[in-house]
This record gives sequence, structure tokens and C-alpha cells, in this order.
Amino acid sequence: MRILVAGFQHETNTFAPTVASYRSFVNGEDFPAMARGGAILDLLGVNLPVSGFIHHVRDEGHEVLPVIWAGAGASAHVTTDAYERIAGEIVEAAKMARFDAIYLDLHGAMVAQHLDDGEGELLARVRAVVGPRMKIAVSLDSHANVTRQMLALADGVVAYRTYPHVDMADTGRRAGELLLALCAADRPAHCAVRRLPFLIPVNSMSTMMQPARGVYDLLETLEQRDGVLSLSFAPGFPASDFPECGPVVWGHGFDAERTERAVDALFDRIAHPEAQWAVRFETPEAAVARAMALAATASRPVILADTQDNPGVGGDSNTTGLLRALLALGAREAAIGLICDPAAAAAAHAAGIGARIDIALGGCPQVPGDAPLRARFEVEALADGRLVYGGPMFHGKQAELGPMACLRIDGVRVVVSSAKAQLLDRNMYRAVGIEPAAMKILVNKSSVHFRADFAAIAHEILVVRAPGPFIADPADLPWTRLGPGMRLRPEGPVFGGAPPAQA
Repeated sequence: MRILVAGFQHETNTFAPTVASYRSFVNGEDFPAMARGGAILDLLGVNLPVSGFIHHVRDEGHEVLPVIWAGAGASAHVTTDAYERIAGEIVEAAKMARFDAIYLDLHGAMVAQHLDDGEGELLARVRAVVGPRMKIAVSLDSHANVTRQMLALADGVVAYRTYPHVDMADTGRRAGELLLALCAADRPAHCAVRRLPFLIPVNSMSTMMQPARGVYDLLETLEQRDGVLSLSFAPGFPASDFPECGPVVWGHGFDAERTERAVDALFDRIAHPEAQWAVRFETPEAAVARAMALAATASRPVILADTQDNPGVGGDSNTTGLLRALLALGAREAAIGLICDPAAAAAAHAAGIGARIDIALGGCPQVPGDAPLRARFEVEALADGRLVYGGPMFHGKQAELGPMACLRIDGVRVVVSSAKAQLLDRNMYRAVGIEPAAMKILVNKSSVHFRADFAAIAHEILVVRAPGPFIADPADLPWTRLGPGMRLRPEGPVFGGAPPAQA
């Protein structure tokens, strides 16, 4: 077969301060830069779904027709211009090219300025062009808010099973297996779906901890035992204000009864007890005090996750709350990263290593009280911001963070970048001469992804709720359009009206 391949990824936090423009996708930000045609094959060494898919179907003797791959870091809405230009390229290719099946590498939580369901709308446009008989397989992030339209218009949909997402390429492979099985069959597969009635905080979704680890272990057991084609669970992205935001369980199989039974069993494991998904958050001052006490005798760093300024969920990586707490409590041998401030990085490069500069660092205007930190910093190191990720999540990915600097103030080193990126790889510290394992305290602007590379060196990890644009507890968000009856956190308050209907 000849298989059309395209990718369009964005995780939309509708409460975030900054939109995703077409330029965001061109640059890629947390993702590789936009690629077209044969250039997509340059991504085959990167841990991405499109990589795993292409490797698998080629190994099975099939040909791929790569169209476009575009991703941008999490933010507020995708602009109308960006959505229409990228979706338009995919739809035009579906009109013009000759192929036998389609694979789309999507995220599942894209909200554009002019529509709620970015992926569902794209599938609707593609389906209108290729007709009902064309087989379409889709891979999704586990943070997808999976809509009825997505599942109705795609023949097969699979989601990541790890968070941190170390199985992205493997998910693409599973999408390839599912697509080939669907194409080879003489009948359509049954899709069973269940929607959870409560939002799950991002920080409790990590598969390096319970309950998520046990849920995905059960998913794989049920998939093999019950003989279904595929099972998936997307905990969702609890910061997208539209009616279908929330967790979903689904499965595909040729035996409808077995598929329904497997989805029911997985749903029950996730839904009961709800309280298993609750998260404990630390305040900045309490977290720093505890980290300092632990670090006094620990041989490995204590890591603080600055989750509410995580660029991976819509933050701009520039808040100063945890930095101020480190300084106020006199933390030593501490490092924080990344603080995205192009002006500060430029000032450091202009002054040179060893200089002392008086600057106003960081500060998020959209966060009340988060003013820039005005202070004198010593320039300890400079870098051009070009690095290669070495950790398991994006191993081998080239990063372009712009001019970088390590600025020292008292006992704290601040890693400053000119482009925002989630601090999820140890090489991001090493780029400016900091060996993370040698520090007493690390503050990472990340929620969970950093665990893939940092858990091995951590004495303890604390999740901190410092002021930031991403509200970690979904019950604290100013919802206006969520599905009626949805609980805003496990066992939490209900968003108006009756409980949400099952899919």
C-alpha cells in the first residue's frame, strides 16, 4: 500500500496567556521544526509517533507519502491563520495524491481560535475528501480530550501509554499495526467508548507512579487477554474550556462483546476510587524549606517541579515565585531553569562571563504579583542555546533555545534562555555548565516530563504550586463551557447541571 502521512500537534490551554501562531509551528518550540515531504524522514531517529509509524509500515513492505509534520509548544489557542494553513495543506494532499490509507499524527487537545475540536474538524475535512471507505488511523497524546467526532471519523485511534511520553514512537508503531489490521480485514472494527465524569490533575497522570502505572498495566493485560485490537486511555488535558474536555477510555475490536467488556473493566479500574487521582501540592516557601532540610543530608538533589509555569502545558517559563523563595530562605547550591527572558540573555552576552549585571529578570504580566526580579547577577556562563537532548523522552532531538546564560545570585544559579522550553532534559542545564546531579536543589519548570531524565538522580521530588498561568488544580480554573455535571477534580465540585452523558 501507499499510505499518506501527516502530523499536526498542539496541546491547547485555553486559559494560557500566549497563542500559537503559524511561526510557532514553523519553529517547533518544544517539537522539531516544521517539515514537509521527504524532510519528514529526517525525523525517523527522533522519539515521535510519525517515526515509529513509518518504520513499522516500511518494514511490512508498504510505502509512505509524507505531506507535512508540524507541532508547537503548549499555549493558548492555535490562531485561525495557523490552523487553516496547516490543515489546508493536509486536506489538499488528500485531494490530489493517490494513496490507499491515511495516518495522522495528532495530539488530541487542539483548540483553535475559531473552533473547539481541531482534530475532529481536520478529520471531518479529510473524510469529506476521501469518502467513508478510506481507512484512517490516528495516534494521540495521552493528554488528548478525545471527542465523539474523532472516534466517529477515524477507523482506529491509539494513545500514548506513558507520561513522561517515552513511548511516542512505540505509539506510532501501534497505530501502524492497527491500520494494517483494519485494512486487511473484511469487516469494520467495533469501537467501545466510556467517558469519565471527573477531571484528572496533570500531576497525578505520571505512569512512573500509582495509580496511572497500574491502570496502564491493566490496559495491556486486558488487551492481550480479551483479544481486542487496541485499548486506550487518555486522562485528558484539564485546561481546555469546551464541552468534551475530560478523560476517555476506548477500544477497537472485531468482537464487539469482548471489546465492550474490556473497556468496562478498564473504566471501572480508573473510576474507583476517584480519590486515587488526588494530588498534594506544596507552597513555594514550604517546598524550599523542606528541600533545604532534605538536602542537608542527601547525596542527590531534591527536585521541585514548578508545575504552574510549565511551558509544556501553556506557561511562558518566566515566573519568579520559586526563585524568590529560594533567595528568601537562603538556599545554597541550587539551580532553576529555564527562565525565558531574551533581554536578560542578551544583556549577559553583551557583558561577558564574570561581569555583574543589574537587570529585571523574568516576570509574567498575566500572573498577579509576579513582577520581574530586579537584582544584580553574576554572569557565570554563556551558550548559544544549541543542544541535543540526551534523556529518554526526546533523545536525539536538536534544540534551539537561542542565546543562553547561567546567572548567579547568592547561592542560586539561574538558567536563562531566549526561547521557552520545558526543562525536561539534563542537557539543558549542562548547556551552561551546570551538572544537575552535583546540585543540592533543582527547580524545573515542568510538571511530569522531567521525571524521565531526572528521577534517576533525585533524592525526592516535590510538586510546587507557585503562582503561574497554568492552574494545576482544575477546580480552581474559571470554567464557562465544560460539560454539565463534570466534577472539576476527583470527588470535587460539579460544574452545573446533570452528570455528563456516556459516549
